[in-house]
Amino acid sequence: MRRVDWRGLESFNELRERQAIHALYQCCTSCIWAIRVAAGRPFPDEEALYNRSDLILAELSEADLEEALDGHPRIGDRPTNSSSAREQSGVAGADDAVLAELKRCNAEYEEKFGHVYLVFADGRPATELLAILHERMNNDPETERRFMRMELAKINRRRLRLMLEPAIRYVDEGEDAAS
Repeated sequence: MRRVDWRGLESFNELRERQAIHALYQCCTSCIWAIRVAAGRPFPDEEALYNRSDLILAELSEADLEEALDGHPRIGDRPTNSSSAREQSGVAGADDAVLAELKRCNAEYEEKFGHVYLVFADGRPATELLAILHERMNNDPETERRFMRMELAKINRRRLRLMLEPAIRYVDEGEDAAS
């Protein structure tokens, strides 16, 4: 979808509706979120896109929110997509004992709150994410739901920023400026 001549927001605004929805779905796996954010095009600037994203996320029903969470693997599990792999890169080299504790605490969290532990990982180490998990286990369900929505908003914004970045054109070392 992203072309070598990708111009960020301008190119995103020019996508056909289905293409825009598909691009947004790669950022957040709620169909209604992707459809409603795409319906706000054209965006005058990136901040307008981010604000629309936040607004739509805040308005999602519980079922739509669950759909969005389905796109996020547990912290410490093998990521199922490149976005999650990048975001959880700090967990990759974690000690086995830390990973085992993450797995145990993830299960405890899901039992208590009924959904996956969601945190804006952004390359942070497993020990830090585990400490945050321990802290959030003290929340009541309503407070935790608010935290989870805030973390999802941060993740969506980060993924939207990456979506808008220009595609990188790789040139074979043998083909320098002469071509």
